[in-house]
Amino acid sequence: MNETLVLTRSDVAALLGWGECIAAVEEAFRLHGAGRSLSPGVLGVGAPDGGFHIKAAGLELERLYFAAKTNANFPQNPRRNGRPAIQGVIVLCDATDGRLLALMDSMEVTLRRTAAATAVAAKYLARPDARTALICGCGTQGRAQLRALAQVLPLERAAAFDVNSSCARSFARDLSSELGFEVHAADSLPRALEGADVCVTCTPSRSPLLFRGQVAPGTFVAAVGADSSEKQELDPLLMAASVVVADVLDQCAAIGDLRHALAAGAMTLDSVHGELADLVAGTRRGRTSKEQITIFDSTGTALEDVAAAVVVYRKALTAGVGLSVALGE
Repeated sequence: MNETLVLTRSDVAALLGWGECIAAVEEAFRLHGAGRSLSPGVLGVGAPDGGFHIKAAGLELERLYFAAKTNANFPQNPRRNGRPAIQGVIVLCDATDGRLLALMDSMEVTLRRTAAATAVAAKYLARPDARTALICGCGTQGRAQLRALAQVLPLERAAAFDVNSSCARSFARDLSSELGFEVHAADSLPRALEGADVCVTCTPSRSPLLFRGQVAPGTFVAAVGADSSEKQELDPLLMAASVVVADVLDQCAAIGDLRHALAAGAMTLDSVHGELADLVAGTRRGRTSKEQITIFDSTGTALEDVAAAVVVYRKALTAGVGLSVALGE
């Protein structure tokens, strides 16, 4: 009898540590760069008040795993019925025989693997001595981003900017206490950029937030918010003047900030330095000078979901966490 492990969001949060999530995501990109993955795919389906996206991929670890994530995004939910705007589930399978291994809530995986990908990119694209970070967008993803960056960079200070100033203040208060270094709420994005070695944008913006001339030489920018064709955080001219690395090139060209740079004629696909997998696998170099502005266009790939889900699944089996269900009976 084949039993499937069912895991809640609290199960996932308890099992998926920051260090191991970052290591797993880095390994996922290394395997992808080495050709040891099942190619990631994306499907979007619209609904009257929101939509669904499905992301799927596979990784060759100690065995071949496949994962598919279905997330629903209904932005009016918090105001309309008090439910989260984003809800979803990950299906994890043995890709050698198709067995369904686990069903788990997707939200904590998505939150942590997205921030972990930024941390991996920072290892290759940020200056090693980067000590100041700016987080633009102070929701749960912004908090995750700073937590992950603090794992891989010698951060000493951070600034938090949000159109909702009270959100930025609570972010600064909470993360200062948690991370043990100064985090302050910034009232001006251009001024905050002046002192930032690293800047992460994780907003729902549909027009550019960062422009050429505002971002200082040597800055690493992770553009995380643009995960659909309508969203945009970076000015195309800033993209054109920088070393741009995509998480998945075709996906970024369709739904990332790269899409807007291509549409504006500011870049071509050949202008992109490479994919993160190229850097992790060692086939391309990351930052090559202190003066370069480097950009990670992060649209989110199921490679990250597989890697994080496998960590959760393995640890759940060891710890005896979750509900085992024989779905085929």
